[in-house]
Amino acid sequence: MAEKAGNRWLVMIGALMLQLCLGAVYAWSVFAAELKADFAWSVTETQIVFSVALATFALVMVWAGKLQDKMGPQKIALVGAGLLGLSYVASGFMTGNFMWFLLTLGIGAGAGIGLAYVCPIAALGKWFPDKLGLATGLAVAGFGGGAFFISVLSGKGINMIGIQIDLIQLLAKYGLGGTLQIWGIMFLAVGGVGAFLLSNPPAGWKPEGWVPPAPSAKTATSEDWERGAMIKTPQFWMLLVMFVFAASAGLMTIGILKVYGIDSGLAAAAAGTAVGILSIFNGAGRIVWGWLSDKLGRPMAMALMFFLQALMMFALIFLGLGSNTTGLAVAAAWIGFMFGGNFALFPAATRDFFGIKNYGGNYAMVFLGYGVAGIIGPILAGQAKDILGSYDMAFIISGVMCVIAAVLAFLTKAPHHNE
Repeated sequence: MAEKAGNRWLVMIGALMLQLCLGAVYAWSVFAAELKADFAWSVTETQIVFSVALATFALVMVWAGKLQDKMGPQKIALVGAGLLGLSYVASGFMTGNFMWFLLTLGIGAGAGIGLAYVCPIAALGKWFPDKLGLATGLAVAGFGGGAFFISVLSGKGINMIGIQIDLIQLLAKYGLGGTLQIWGIMFLAVGGVGAFLLSNPPAGWKPEGWVPPAPSAKTATSEDWERGAMIKTPQFWMLLVMFVFAASAGLMTIGILKVYGIDSGLAAAAAGTAVGILSIFNGAGRIVWGWLSDKLGRPMAMALMFFLQALMMFALIFLGLGSNTTGLAVAAAWIGFMFGGNFALFPAATRDFFGIKNYGGNYAMVFLGYGVAGIIGPILAGQAKDILGSYDMAFIISGVMCVIAAVLAFLTKAPHHNE
């Protein structure tokens, strides 16, 4: 049965709704600041919960990617949205308890995100073969931008570009436990509707009037790779290492940003503003880098993006950007914009290199790099601060890792079965 015109844009709307909810994990530094101030958690403790959520996210996605390839995106996404929402609701019943937060906001929420995250990416990759980079960027833009709404609506008086935003301020009204439960209910409602709108196109479907271009031997392949064969290629391992090195810098900053601003002498409102700014540019970076990669090619876009991220890691130390409101805002925008691009370029590169047939399952394997980065980045920051008294060493190490990732991007090219 032919699909009605416009259906793929309905799927896009559903993908954005779902990803806005899944992106809650990127507002973690707002909650980390509350846990540090009100419950005397160490920086490392706050980052352990964040790291567990990210690692669980990546591990569960390996299974979910293959499962959604078989069952379709809707059912798996619905389960994921439900688990995410219920985990946030449950966390509010034992506020500040480390082990309970580790179970609910770490393992439970991470598993929910892992189940749902790949579904809209895989679906839109099939609905938009004519705009792969842009569509992938839009598919994950909500994930990056979702933290903006959470940080603004939860924050205690957040100032954005000189304009005071006092929309709800959930933390001030309901405390940390009540705020988490309110967000959980929202995730169940909005995420559930978004998941329901997801679908795959009919077999053999393509946009009207679109003719698939001949792939370049260096940047794309027309071949479909099974997961077992893919993981034996050096290109898979290069993508995995690039993801680990590039994402560590962004995840480290996201996990500590508000705490870092406060520790650098800024007011809580100014530090909270940086979280919102990073979230906006995180979402924008996914769209812009996706579009640019359609023009430049995936490897060239990745190399440029990794190098620019490295520059900011070093600038935070040598230019002292974290010690003033404007500097931290610029750094947050820059880091968010570069970090967000990872989630447009890596799925698109996976599609380019290893084909569309097993896209969901194959990208889930590449995404394991994100899970490793989710452990390295946040824990690196926590240990640097708690042991050395400064985040400088963490920024230096992250900058070097980004430079290595840029070099690897220059060297990589699409694999072929006959090589």
